Amino acid sequence: MNKLTDLAKLATEKYIREGKTIRPPEDFPPEYLKNKAGVFVTIEKSGELRGCIGTYLPTKKNIAEEIIDNAILASTEDYRFGPIKESELADLSYIVYILSEPTPIEDIKELNPKKFGIIVKSQGFSAGSDAIFNVAPKAYIKSGLLLPDLDGVNTTEEQILIACQKAGINPKKEKISIFKFTAEKYL
Repeated sequence: MNKLTDLAKLATEKYIREGKTIRPPEDFPPEYLKNKAGVFVTIEKSGELRGCIGTYLPTKKNIAEEIIDNAILASTEDYRFGPIKESELADLSYIVYILSEPTPIEDIKELNPKKFGIIVKSQGFSAGSDAIFNVAPKAYIKSGLLLPDLDGVNTTEEQILIACQKAGINPKKEKISIFKFTAEKYL
């Protein structure tokens, strides 16, 4: 492990055992205390996904705080899994992704699922309007994100389809916008 995955592990363990959120260590590398970025934390158990949550844009004061928050959320709030139990902690491994700022693409030829992660977005409207209060339907945005270089995702088309499925977007019926980003991966 490295300092980033060690921080994710420490944050998870402290929160699961004591319900407390740690602060970044004083001796943490300064670039992670000064800079901001989107961060994803993936937790695996015996090589299988156990939790993954992140932000594609920064929401905290720095990268270290982003790691701490997303590690806690990945261990307690990933809707695909129940919260991690204390008895599981010894069997977990961590991956931290530091994301570049997403940029819109003009052509899908710009994409490469091994190099770039993607965000797909589709804008829709709620069904009907409210005639009593004369309110127009509310706009909403559905979005899905897929990290780069994931096992089993070999083509751009697969990557887009999976990201759309995650978002509940039907790409044959809805217009989508696609953004790409890079991610530094730390094991």
